[in-house]
Amino acid sequence: MDNGDLEGGGGDLAFPGKGGRKYTPVGAHDRAVLEMSSMDPGSSSSDSKSSVKKNNVRNLGNLDSDGREGSNPENGGTNGPYREHKLELFGFDSLVSILGLKSMTGEQIPAVSSPGDGEDVSITSGQPKPSDVKMGTMMGVFIPCLQSILGIIYYIRFSWIIGMGGIGDSLLLVSLCGLCTFLTGISLSAIATNGAMKGGGPYYLIGRALGPEVGVSIGLCFFLGNAVAGALYVLGAVETFLKALPSAGIFTETSTKVNGTVSEPIQSISAHDLQIYGIVVTIILCFIVFGGVKMINRVAPAFLIPVLFSIFCIFIGVFLAKKDDPSPGVTGLSLESFKENWSSDYQNTNSAGIPDAEGNVHWNFHALVGLFFPAVTGIMAGSNRSASLKDTQRSIPIGTLAATLTTTGLYLISVLLFGAVATRDKLLTDRLLTATIAWPFPAIIHIGIILSTLGAALQSLTGAPRLLAAISNDDILPVLNYFKVAEGSEPYMATLFTAFICMGCVIIGNLDLITPTVTMFFLLCYSGVNLSCFLLDLLDAPSWRPRWKFHHWSLSLLGASLCIVIMFLISWSFTVVSLALASLIYYYVSIKGKAGDWGDGFKSAYFQLALRSLRSMGANQVHPKNWYPIPLVFCRPWGKLPENVPCHPKLADFANCMKKKGRGMSIFINILDGDYHERAEDAKAACKQLDTYINYKNCEGVAEIVVAPNMSEGFRGIVQTMGLGNLKPNIVVMRYPEIWRRENLQEIPGRFVGIINDCIVANKAVVIVKGLDEWPNEYQRQYGTIDLYWIVRDGGLMLLLSQLLLTKESFESCKIQVFCIAEEDSDAEGLKADVKKFLYDLRMQAEVIVITIKSWDVQPEGGSQPDESMEAFTAAQQRVGDYLAEIKATAKREGTPLIADGKPVIVNEQQVEKFLYTTLKLNSTILRYSRMAAVVLVSLPPPPISHPAYCYMEYMDLLVDNLPRLLMVRGYRRDVVTLFT
Repeated sequence: MDNGDLEGGGGDLAFPGKGGRKYTPVGAHDRAVLEMSSMDPGSSSSDSKSSVKKNNVRNLGNLDSDGREGSNPENGGTNGPYREHKLELFGFDSLVSILGLKSMTGEQIPAVSSPGDGEDVSITSGQPKPSDVKMGTMMGVFIPCLQSILGIIYYIRFSWIIGMGGIGDSLLLVSLCGLCTFLTGISLSAIATNGAMKGGGPYYLIGRALGPEVGVSIGLCFFLGNAVAGALYVLGAVETFLKALPSAGIFTETSTKVNGTVSEPIQSISAHDLQIYGIVVTIILCFIVFGGVKMINRVAPAFLIPVLFSIFCIFIGVFLAKKDDPSPGVTGLSLESFKENWSSDYQNTNSAGIPDAEGNVHWNFHALVGLFFPAVTGIMAGSNRSASLKDTQRSIPIGTLAATLTTTGLYLISVLLFGAVATRDKLLTDRLLTATIAWPFPAIIHIGIILSTLGAALQSLTGAPRLLAAISNDDILPVLNYFKVAEGSEPYMATLFTAFICMGCVIIGNLDLITPTVTMFFLLCYSGVNLSCFLLDLLDAPSWRPRWKFHHWSLSLLGASLCIVIMFLISWSFTVVSLALASLIYYYVSIKGKAGDWGDGFKSAYFQLALRSLRSMGANQVHPKNWYPIPLVFCRPWGKLPENVPCHPKLADFANCMKKKGRGMSIFINILDGDYHERAEDAKAACKQLDTYINYKNCEGVAEIVVAPNMSEGFRGIVQTMGLGNLKPNIVVMRYPEIWRRENLQEIPGRFVGIINDCIVANKAVVIVKGLDEWPNEYQRQYGTIDLYWIVRDGGLMLLLSQLLLTKESFESCKIQVFCIAEEDSDAEGLKADVKKFLYDLRMQAEVIVITIKSWDVQPEGGSQPDESMEAFTAAQQRVGDYLAEIKATAKREGTPLIADGKPVIVNEQQVEKFLYTTLKLNSTILRYSRMAAVVLVSLPPPPISHPAYCYMEYMDLLVDNLPRLLMVRGYRRDVVTLFT
């Protein structure tokens, strides 16, 4: 069914109503049914495709109003032109019929995604497509989060952190990091339960809340964090392996610990061994990822069993440990050790973390935060699996927060136990203390560490490419098109890129240098999630209805602030670098990225800010100091542009000249003649075309299309209703109708005079541009003068426009000249002094010239007239005389008063001739003084009352004759400039 079927009201779709009016049912393209269904079951497939385009709707037309398939023999069956509907009054099928819902059977259909997501909507009826087995809260969220959070830091760095920072600082450290992730989990729960989630995890949440620019910038940083975290896990597994089997090392290093007078050699792992083994392990993991992603997902929960068992063995070993058993330095659970290890002992170490008075690494609380924070990351693992969850809005909050609280509690208990089970020297020198005290033997811990870190590395190398692919599939950055993948396909290119980054970090070969980088990227992502929830909570838009109710904007703000504070506590240099990287990505996306409207929170914030600003401005007039021009640009008042040209190419250039440094808003309008119901779609297409033109011309403005019976009625409605409060347009800008006589357009004079009179009644200023074809663009520099012929008081609008022209590059080299027209007997010198003083008080530099005209009266017959425009004056006199004679003859023949433009007029031929002569004198004066001016501004005379519009057009034609570039300006009943600060 195409548009013509509906607009014409013909065919089988139309049915008669009272009064002979035809009503047409809503079609597939109508918003009322969300572009999901066509009422006509007999429409051909080709018609359906042409009207619905990308939306695939199948088997919906054969459902009756009860949702059952069937036909009505009286109406021609299912393929007939008519079908009886119970809700026929509403003009379209009931939602039960359209969506195929059956209220009592419990059948469900997939939820329709938002059109703003940029994806095609496809709805099918019948049996749902079989899908993979969905997971619940435990297996889908809790265990993946627990596996991601518990990792290498707990096994090989936690006891060392306690020895360096002491029990007190370690408790504060765990509480601070745990609070940060807990608040982030609350914000994540709120956003994740506000609607369906798609691929991309935190990128999807942040992008839909803060916009594509912020989403892509933080998403790419989060991708880098995951890729670097993969290297962190690989290095942890390799270091554990080399600690368990020192003979496997190719290179060995011996360092010296300096601790008072005691000095002993300690064997440490070579960085070259870490690099070699790390690269090999990364390559093996890449092959596994390439060949068995589904297998990894199946066996991933099994990796958690060795982790939990190893933690159990550690706690058993702590309670069974005795003094110097199982190793020297182990004291068992001792109150003395607890008191000794309570305070901190920050000192220098070498690059391997071994205490050394001459070491080049100094540790403090800030550095420990950066080292430990990766041990609390991983809370996004559940949100990344949203597509595999049975109930996303229930599983993500419960599973994520439960995993966060469980691991934080485990860390707090471990701080107390580790601090009481060994001396400080043992905590600082035995990097694998967990394996030393584990029951029954250390190999269990080694195996557990290796399996857990390799499992976490596999998760990173599996999740990071999918995050990059999700960013690429949104088609925001063209440079990422190489990583696009079809739905259900494996992101091989993204996996290779992730592996390349991972191996680059492995080559660094130092966990203590890699962990701050991972920390910054994760903290940046967490702050983005918190800021997203803060913004959505603060705005509280109607669409913000999360199922998770335990959230507040203050908690999200605290979480975001905590993330930023932790970033600076760790390292201000790393923080600046990470923020600079995110800012560069944001700037690149804003310039090179494709525009996308995801209904983000910033748009809602702008909307609410605009409403509040509009209310605060009130209905009173704006003070002259705060006055801004808001042009109402009439694009096609005379209707003589090609159909595919929405506006004169130079009109937007002129509208930009009316703004200072681009600040301000323009409203571009067009009027379509006809009936609104018939031309509504034409108006939408024309509005889109005009908006494209405005964006192409880099003009800050909006496009509006109005359908009206005629041009005059449409403009009268626009000038009364356009705008809100004090944001209504205050200047009407249009092109002078230079073509009206050449094209013999007899309706133009009446329309021209009607527009000016409407503006005067509506208290709008008017600027009419003559010579628009010659108006310079931003690259055409002008020289000479800007001449103002200031005849009547206009509130300073003409002076202000001249100053705005000087702010543009094309006119910045010009100077302003103000011409004041004075009678012969007036005090010319006094007038000049007053105008100069006035301009000085207005902070405007201009040369003032007073012109004295001998008389405005018509010269007596036989007098000489030296003006070169005398020929045009004579021709105008002849045309006006012929026109007046014609309307007089018509009135005499019909026995009616003089009628012009459908209204009675009173013609004073002497006054008409006087007006013609006045415009002749003014035109001659302008030609004499301003023939070489860059642009001329002159006061626009109002249309005389009861004069025919044709006569006024003759006045204006005589005024603008032989002037290449002219602005006719009429102010309104208020000042737009002020003398005071």
